[in-house]
Amino acid sequence: MIYRNFPGMDWKPSALGFGAMRLPLLSRNPADVDYPQAVNMIRYAVDNGVNYLDTAYFYHSGNSEKAVGMALQDGYRQKIKLATKFPAREVNSPADFDGAFQMQLERLQTDKVDFYLLHGLHRAVWDRLQGMGVLNWLEKQKSAGRISHLGFSFHDDFTAFKQVVDAWDNWEFCQIHYNYMDEDYQAGRSGLDYAASKNLGVIVMEPLRGGQLAGVPPQAVADIWKFAQVQRSPVEWAFRWVWSQPQVSFLLSGMSSMAQVMENVDIAARAGNSSLNQYEKELIDRVKQAYRSACPVPCTACRYCMPCPNGVEIPAIFRIFGEMKMYNDINLAKMRYNGGIWGLNEKQHAGNCIECNHCLELCPQHINIPEWLKKAHSELKN
Repeated sequence: MIYRNFPGMDWKPSALGFGAMRLPLLSRNPADVDYPQAVNMIRYAVDNGVNYLDTAYFYHSGNSEKAVGMALQDGYRQKIKLATKFPAREVNSPADFDGAFQMQLERLQTDKVDFYLLHGLHRAVWDRLQGMGVLNWLEKQKSAGRISHLGFSFHDDFTAFKQVVDAWDNWEFCQIHYNYMDEDYQAGRSGLDYAASKNLGVIVMEPLRGGQLAGVPPQAVADIWKFAQVQRSPVEWAFRWVWSQPQVSFLLSGMSSMAQVMENVDIAARAGNSSLNQYEKELIDRVKQAYRSACPVPCTACRYCMPCPNGVEIPAIFRIFGEMKMYNDINLAKMRYNGGIWGLNEKQHAGNCIECNHCLELCPQHINIPEWLKKAHSELKN
Protein backbone atom coordinates (compact mmCIF):
# COMPACT_ATOMS: atom_id res chain seq x y z
CA MET A 1 0.00 0.00 0.00
CA ILE A 2 1.16 3.53 -0.75
CA TYR A 3 0.72 6.11 1.99
CA ARG A 4 0.23 9.86 1.62
CA ASN A 5 0.55 12.91 3.86
CA PHE A 6 -2.01 14.41 6.21
CA PRO A 7 -1.41 18.04 7.31
CA GLY A 8 -0.60 18.54 10.96
CA MET A 9 -0.28 14.82 11.74
CA ASP A 10 2.58 12.33 11.88
CA TRP A 11 0.07 9.71 10.72
CA LYS A 12 0.32 8.61 7.07
CA PRO A 13 -3.06 7.71 5.51
CA SER A 14 -3.35 4.95 2.95
CA ALA A 15 -4.02 6.35 -0.53
CA LEU A 16 -7.31 4.41 -0.44
CA GLY A 17 -9.81 4.75 2.38
CA PHE A 18 -12.72 2.32 2.76
CA GLY A 19 -16.12 4.02 2.47
CA ALA A 20 -18.85 1.94 4.11
CA MET A 21 -21.83 3.56 2.35
CA ARG A 22 -22.34 0.89 -0.33
CA LEU A 23 -21.88 -2.39 1.53
CA PRO A 24 -23.13 -5.67 0.00
CA LEU A 25 -26.82 -6.43 0.51
CA LEU A 26 -28.96 -9.54 0.87
CA SER A 27 -31.94 -7.89 -0.84
CA ARG A 28 -32.89 -4.61 -2.50
CA ASN A 29 -33.52 -3.10 0.93
CA PRO A 30 -30.47 -0.89 1.70
CA ALA A 31 -30.77 -1.77 5.39
CA ASP A 32 -30.38 -5.50 4.64
CA VAL A 33 -26.58 -5.62 4.89
CA ASP A 34 -24.75 -8.87 4.22
CA TYR A 35 -22.75 -8.69 7.44
CA PRO A 36 -20.38 -11.66 6.89
CA GLN A 37 -19.44 -10.41 3.43
CA ALA A 38 -19.05 -6.82 4.64
CA VAL A 39 -16.78 -7.96 7.47
CA ASN A 40 -14.65 -10.00 5.06
CA MET A 41 -14.32 -7.04 2.68
CA ILE A 42 -13.30 -4.58 5.40
CA ARG A 43 -10.80 -6.98 6.92
CA TYR A 44 -9.28 -7.78 3.52
CA ALA A 45 -8.75 -4.06 2.93
CA VAL A 46 -7.16 -3.58 6.36
CA ASP A 47 -4.99 -6.67 5.94
CA ASN A 48 -3.70 -5.15 2.71
CA GLY A 49 -2.79 -1.79 4.15
CA VAL A 50 -5.95 0.35 4.20
CA ASN A 51 -5.86 2.32 7.45
CA TYR A 52 -8.93 4.60 7.26
CA LEU A 53 -12.52 3.41 7.52
CA ASP A 54 -15.44 5.80 6.97
CA THR A 55 -19.07 5.29 7.93
CA ALA A 56 -22.00 7.43 9.14
CA TYR A 57 -25.08 7.33 11.36
CA PHE A 58 -27.49 7.05 8.43
CA TYR A 59 -25.62 4.70 6.08
CA HIS A 60 -27.69 1.57 5.47
CA SER A 61 -30.21 2.87 8.05
CA GLY A 62 -27.62 2.58 10.80
CA ASN A 63 -26.47 -0.90 9.84
CA SER A 64 -23.25 0.33 8.25
CA GLU A 65 -21.99 1.35 11.69
CA LYS A 66 -23.05 -2.07 12.99
CA ALA A 67 -21.15 -3.85 10.21
CA VAL A 68 -18.08 -1.74 10.85
CA GLY A 69 -18.29 -2.52 14.55
CA MET A 70 -18.35 -6.23 13.77
CA ALA A 71 -15.42 -5.95 11.37
CA LEU A 72 -13.29 -4.14 13.94
CA GLN A 73 -13.33 -6.92 16.49
CA ASP A 74 -10.40 -9.38 16.90
CA GLY A 75 -7.79 -6.62 16.97
CA TYR A 76 -8.82 -4.78 13.82
CA ARG A 77 -9.87 -1.65 15.69
CA GLN A 78 -6.24 -0.96 16.57
CA LYS A 79 -5.16 -1.17 12.93
CA ILE A 80 -7.19 1.69 11.48
CA LYS A 81 -8.44 5.22 11.97
CA LEU A 82 -12.21 5.07 12.41
CA ALA A 83 -14.40 7.86 11.06
CA THR A 84 -18.12 8.45 11.43
CA LYS A 85 -20.41 11.44 11.12
CA PHE A 86 -22.70 13.51 13.32
CA PRO A 87 -26.35 12.93 12.33
CA ALA A 88 -27.48 16.49 11.63
CA ARG A 89 -30.90 15.37 10.39
CA GLU A 90 -31.54 13.34 13.53
CA VAL A 91 -31.11 16.08 16.13
CA ASN A 92 -33.68 18.73 17.00
CA SER A 93 -31.98 20.30 20.01
CA PRO A 94 -28.71 20.09 21.97
CA ALA A 95 -30.43 17.58 24.25
CA ASP A 96 -30.26 15.07 21.37
CA PHE A 97 -26.50 15.27 20.83
CA ASP A 98 -25.27 12.90 23.54
CA GLY A 99 -27.84 10.21 22.85
CA ALA A 100 -27.14 10.11 19.12
CA PHE A 101 -23.38 9.95 19.66
CA GLN A 102 -23.71 7.27 22.33
CA MET A 103 -25.76 5.16 19.92
CA GLN A 104 -22.97 5.48 17.35
CA LEU A 105 -20.35 4.32 19.83
CA GLU A 106 -22.48 1.33 20.77
CA ARG A 107 -23.03 0.34 17.13
CA LEU A 108 -19.32 0.68 16.44
CA GLN A 109 -18.40 -1.21 19.64
CA THR A 110 -15.83 1.40 20.60
CA ASP A 111 -15.37 4.12 23.20
CA LYS A 112 -13.90 6.71 20.87
CA VAL A 113 -13.91 7.87 17.23
CA ASP A 114 -10.66 8.92 15.58
CA PHE A 115 -12.18 11.23 12.94
CA TYR A 116 -15.61 12.75 13.53
CA LEU A 117 -17.41 14.82 10.89
CA LEU A 118 -20.41 17.08 10.78
CA HIS A 119 -22.31 15.32 8.02
CA GLY A 120 -23.34 16.81 4.67
CA LEU A 121 -23.03 20.48 5.49
CA HIS A 122 -24.86 23.02 3.37
CA ARG A 123 -26.03 26.49 4.35
CA ALA A 124 -29.28 25.56 6.06
CA VAL A 125 -27.80 22.65 8.03
CA TRP A 126 -24.73 24.64 9.02
CA ASP A 127 -26.79 27.57 10.29
CA ARG A 128 -29.07 25.26 12.28
CA LEU A 129 -26.20 23.34 13.90
CA GLN A 130 -24.32 26.50 14.78
CA GLY A 131 -27.45 27.87 16.39
CA MET A 132 -27.69 24.76 18.57
CA GLY A 133 -24.09 25.10 19.77
CA VAL A 134 -22.69 22.03 18.07
CA LEU A 135 -19.14 23.38 17.96
CA ASN A 136 -18.97 23.72 21.75
CA TRP A 137 -20.33 20.19 22.06
CA LEU A 138 -17.66 18.86 19.70
CA GLU A 139 -14.94 20.55 21.72
CA LYS A 140 -16.24 18.93 24.90
CA GLN A 141 -16.23 15.47 23.29
CA LYS A 142 -12.68 15.97 22.11
CA SER A 143 -11.56 17.18 25.54
CA ALA A 144 -13.19 14.08 27.06
CA GLY A 145 -11.16 11.85 24.74
CA ARG A 146 -14.15 10.49 22.83
CA ILE A 147 -13.13 12.18 19.55
CA SER A 148 -9.57 12.66 18.29
CA HIS A 149 -9.97 14.83 15.18
CA LEU A 150 -12.77 17.12 14.00
CA GLY A 151 -13.93 17.85 10.45
CA PHE A 152 -16.93 18.06 8.16
CA SER A 153 -18.28 16.66 4.92
CA PHE A 154 -19.71 19.15 2.48
CA HIS A 155 -22.42 19.56 -0.20
CA ASP A 156 -22.81 23.19 -1.28
CA ASP A 157 -20.97 25.80 -3.32
CA PHE A 158 -17.52 27.28 -2.76
CA THR A 159 -18.81 30.43 -1.05
CA ALA A 160 -20.56 28.33 1.60
CA PHE A 161 -17.50 26.08 1.90
CA LYS A 162 -15.25 29.04 2.61
CA GLN A 163 -17.69 30.30 5.24
CA VAL A 164 -17.61 26.96 7.07
CA VAL A 165 -13.82 26.71 6.93
CA ASP A 166 -13.37 30.26 8.22
CA ALA A 167 -15.99 29.93 10.97
CA TRP A 168 -13.88 27.78 13.29
CA ASP A 169 -10.17 27.45 14.02
CA ASN A 170 -10.47 23.86 15.26
CA TRP A 171 -11.23 22.17 11.93
CA GLU A 172 -8.55 19.63 11.07
CA PHE A 173 -9.95 18.17 7.86
CA CYS A 174 -12.81 18.22 5.41
CA GLN A 175 -14.41 15.77 2.99
CA ILE A 176 -15.51 16.96 -0.46
CA HIS A 177 -17.13 15.58 -3.61
CA TYR A 178 -14.42 15.60 -6.30
CA ASN A 179 -13.62 13.76 -9.52
CA TYR A 180 -12.48 14.61 -13.03
CA MET A 181 -16.05 15.24 -14.22
CA ASP A 182 -16.89 17.42 -11.21
CA GLU A 183 -13.79 19.56 -10.90
CA ASP A 184 -15.89 22.70 -10.47
CA TYR A 185 -18.90 21.15 -8.72
CA GLN A 186 -19.79 22.13 -5.14
CA ALA A 187 -16.54 23.05 -3.31
CA GLY A 188 -14.55 21.80 -6.29
CA ARG A 189 -10.94 22.65 -7.01
CA SER A 190 -11.36 26.07 -5.40
CA GLY A 191 -12.39 24.36 -2.16
CA LEU A 192 -9.54 21.87 -2.43
CA ASP A 193 -7.01 24.65 -2.81
CA TYR A 194 -8.55 26.79 -0.08
CA ALA A 195 -8.63 23.95 2.44
CA ALA A 196 -5.02 23.11 1.65
CA SER A 197 -4.04 26.76 2.14
CA LYS A 198 -5.55 26.51 5.63
CA ASN A 199 -3.51 23.36 6.34
CA LEU A 200 -6.59 21.15 6.46
CA GLY A 201 -6.54 17.54 5.40
CA VAL A 202 -8.75 16.97 2.36
CA ILE A 203 -10.50 13.63 1.94
CA VAL A 204 -12.09 13.08 -1.46
CA MET A 205 -15.41 11.28 -1.73
CA GLU A 206 -17.09 10.18 -4.96
CA PRO A 207 -13.87 9.80 -6.99
CA LEU A 208 -15.90 7.51 -9.30
CA ARG A 209 -19.03 9.66 -9.13
CA GLY A 210 -20.98 7.00 -7.24
CA GLY A 211 -19.65 4.32 -9.60
CA GLN A 212 -20.74 6.14 -12.76
CA LEU A 213 -17.16 6.58 -13.98
CA ALA A 214 -16.59 2.86 -13.55
CA GLY A 215 -19.69 1.75 -15.47
CA VAL A 216 -20.33 1.21 -19.15
CA PRO A 217 -19.48 4.54 -20.80
CA PRO A 218 -20.84 6.08 -23.99
CA GLN A 219 -19.15 4.67 -27.09
CA ALA A 220 -17.11 7.84 -27.63
CA VAL A 221 -15.62 7.51 -24.15
CA ALA A 222 -15.02 3.77 -24.56
CA ASP A 223 -13.09 4.43 -27.77
CA ILE A 224 -10.78 6.92 -26.07
CA TRP A 225 -9.93 4.44 -23.32
CA LYS A 226 -9.55 1.61 -25.85
CA PHE A 227 -6.98 3.39 -27.99
CA ALA A 228 -5.01 5.06 -25.20
CA GLN A 229 -1.23 4.58 -25.32
CA VAL A 230 -1.36 3.14 -21.80
CA GLN A 231 -4.11 0.66 -20.99
CA ARG A 232 -5.76 1.16 -17.61
CA SER A 233 -9.23 0.55 -16.31
CA PRO A 234 -11.60 3.55 -16.03
CA VAL A 235 -11.37 3.11 -12.26
CA GLU A 236 -7.61 3.46 -12.28
CA TRP A 237 -7.70 6.52 -14.53
CA ALA A 238 -10.22 8.20 -12.20
CA PHE A 239 -8.20 7.37 -9.08
CA ARG A 240 -4.93 8.51 -10.65
CA TRP A 241 -6.48 11.86 -11.58
CA VAL A 242 -7.39 12.47 -7.92
CA TRP A 243 -4.11 11.15 -6.51
CA SER A 244 -2.10 13.34 -8.89
CA GLN A 245 -3.10 16.39 -6.85
CA PRO A 246 -0.90 16.80 -3.77
CA GLN A 247 -3.58 18.83 -1.94
CA VAL A 248 -5.60 15.59 -1.67
CA SER A 249 -4.81 13.63 1.50
CA PHE A 250 -6.47 10.45 0.21
CA LEU A 251 -9.64 9.25 -1.47
CA LEU A 252 -12.56 7.15 -0.28
CA SER A 253 -14.14 4.41 -2.34
CA GLY A 254 -17.52 2.91 -1.45
CA MET A 255 -17.12 -0.75 -2.34
CA SER A 256 -19.94 -3.28 -2.72
CA SER A 257 -18.13 -6.53 -3.48
CA MET A 258 -14.90 -8.31 -2.66
CA ALA A 259 -13.88 -7.98 -6.32
CA GLN A 260 -14.11 -4.20 -6.06
CA VAL A 261 -12.08 -4.19 -2.85
CA MET A 262 -9.37 -6.32 -4.41
CA GLU A 263 -9.24 -4.17 -7.55
CA ASN A 264 -9.10 -0.89 -5.62
CA VAL A 265 -6.47 -2.12 -3.18
CA ASP A 266 -4.33 -3.33 -6.08
CA ILE A 267 -4.61 0.03 -7.85
CA ALA A 268 -3.76 1.95 -4.66
CA ALA A 269 -0.72 -0.22 -4.05
CA ARG A 270 0.62 0.64 -7.52
CA ALA A 271 -0.60 4.16 -8.13
CA GLY A 272 -1.54 5.79 -4.84
CA ASN A 273 0.91 8.64 -5.30
CA SER A 274 0.45 9.13 -9.03
CA SER A 275 1.40 12.02 -11.23
CA LEU A 276 0.00 12.51 -14.72
CA ASN A 277 2.10 13.47 -17.71
CA GLN A 278 0.84 15.87 -20.38
CA TYR A 279 -0.48 13.09 -22.60
CA GLU A 280 -2.48 11.59 -19.71
CA LYS A 281 -3.95 14.96 -18.74
CA GLU A 282 -5.01 15.59 -22.32
CA LEU A 283 -6.50 12.09 -22.53
CA ILE A 284 -8.71 12.72 -19.51
CA ASP A 285 -9.70 16.10 -20.94
CA ARG A 286 -10.84 14.28 -24.10
CA VAL A 287 -12.83 11.83 -21.99
CA LYS A 288 -14.52 14.70 -20.14
CA GLN A 289 -15.51 16.29 -23.42
CA ALA A 290 -16.81 12.98 -24.78
CA TYR A 291 -18.98 12.49 -21.70
CA ARG A 292 -20.37 16.02 -21.99
CA SER A 293 -21.09 15.54 -25.67
CA ALA A 294 -23.37 12.63 -24.68
CA CYS A 295 -25.60 15.06 -22.74
CA PRO A 296 -28.61 15.76 -24.97
CA VAL A 297 -29.66 19.12 -23.47
CA PRO A 298 -27.16 22.01 -23.75
CA CYS A 299 -28.29 23.55 -20.46
CA THR A 300 -25.57 25.54 -18.68
CA ALA A 301 -27.58 25.97 -15.45
CA CYS A 302 -27.43 29.76 -15.85
CA ARG A 303 -30.93 29.82 -14.28
CA TYR A 304 -32.15 32.65 -16.49
CA CYS A 305 -35.30 30.54 -16.91
CA MET A 306 -35.97 30.55 -13.17
CA PRO A 307 -38.16 30.89 -11.27
CA CYS A 308 -40.67 28.94 -13.31
CA PRO A 309 -44.20 30.34 -12.75
CA ASN A 310 -45.38 26.77 -12.08
CA GLY A 311 -42.53 25.74 -9.80
CA VAL A 312 -40.72 23.43 -12.25
CA GLU A 313 -37.06 23.07 -11.28
CA ILE A 314 -35.81 23.28 -14.86
CA PRO A 315 -31.99 23.25 -14.47
CA ALA A 316 -32.06 20.43 -11.91
CA ILE A 317 -34.28 18.32 -14.16
CA PHE A 318 -31.99 18.83 -17.12
CA ARG A 319 -28.97 17.94 -14.99
CA ILE A 320 -30.58 14.70 -13.81
CA PHE A 321 -31.76 13.81 -17.31
CA GLY A 322 -28.42 14.68 -18.90
CA GLU A 323 -26.42 12.65 -16.39
CA MET A 324 -28.69 9.67 -16.93
CA LYS A 325 -27.78 9.77 -20.63
CA MET A 326 -24.09 10.44 -19.99
CA TYR A 327 -23.53 7.68 -17.46
CA ASN A 328 -26.23 5.14 -18.38
CA ASP A 329 -27.52 5.26 -14.80
CA ILE A 330 -31.31 5.31 -14.90
CA ASN A 331 -31.78 4.00 -11.35
CA LEU A 332 -29.90 6.89 -9.73
CA ALA A 333 -31.61 9.40 -12.03
CA LYS A 334 -35.06 8.13 -11.08
CA MET A 335 -34.17 8.21 -7.40
CA ARG A 336 -33.04 11.83 -7.66
CA TYR A 337 -36.06 12.83 -9.72
CA ASN A 338 -38.68 11.08 -7.60
CA GLY A 339 -37.56 12.06 -4.14
CA GLY A 340 -35.12 11.03 -1.46
CA ILE A 341 -32.75 13.13 0.61
CA TRP A 342 -31.32 15.01 -2.36
CA GLY A 343 -34.24 14.48 -4.75
CA LEU A 344 -36.90 16.70 -6.24
CA ASN A 345 -40.46 16.80 -4.99
CA GLU A 346 -43.55 16.46 -7.17
CA LYS A 347 -44.17 20.22 -7.21
CA GLN A 348 -40.82 20.61 -8.98
CA HIS A 349 -41.44 17.91 -11.60
CA ALA A 350 -41.49 18.55 -15.32
CA GLY A 351 -45.08 17.28 -15.44
CA ASN A 352 -46.17 20.61 -13.94
CA CYS A 353 -45.09 22.49 -17.07
CA ILE A 354 -48.14 24.07 -18.76
CA GLU A 355 -46.15 25.31 -21.77
CA CYS A 356 -46.61 28.96 -20.96
CA ASN A 357 -43.33 29.49 -22.85
CA HIS A 358 -42.08 32.05 -20.34
CA CYS A 359 -38.76 30.17 -20.20
CA LEU A 360 -38.32 30.19 -24.00
CA GLU A 361 -38.02 33.95 -23.99
CA LEU A 362 -35.27 33.84 -21.37
CA CYS A 363 -33.02 30.90 -22.37
CA PRO A 364 -29.73 32.16 -23.89
CA GLN A 365 -29.08 28.66 -25.29
CA HIS A 366 -32.38 28.71 -27.23
CA ILE A 367 -33.37 25.32 -25.81
CA ASN A 368 -36.90 24.12 -26.50
CA ILE A 369 -37.46 23.78 -22.79
CA PRO A 370 -41.09 22.56 -22.78
CA GLU A 371 -40.32 19.76 -25.26
CA TRP A 372 -37.27 18.57 -23.36
CA LEU A 373 -39.21 18.71 -20.08
CA LYS A 374 -41.85 16.40 -21.58
CA LYS A 375 -39.18 13.92 -22.66
CA ALA A 376 -37.39 14.06 -19.32
CA HIS A 377 -40.61 13.50 -17.38
CA SER A 378 -41.63 10.56 -19.55
CA GLU A 379 -38.33 8.80 -18.87
CA LEU A 380 -37.76 9.76 -15.24
CA LYS A 381 -41.19 9.57 -13.61
CA ASN A 382 -41.83 6.35 -11.66
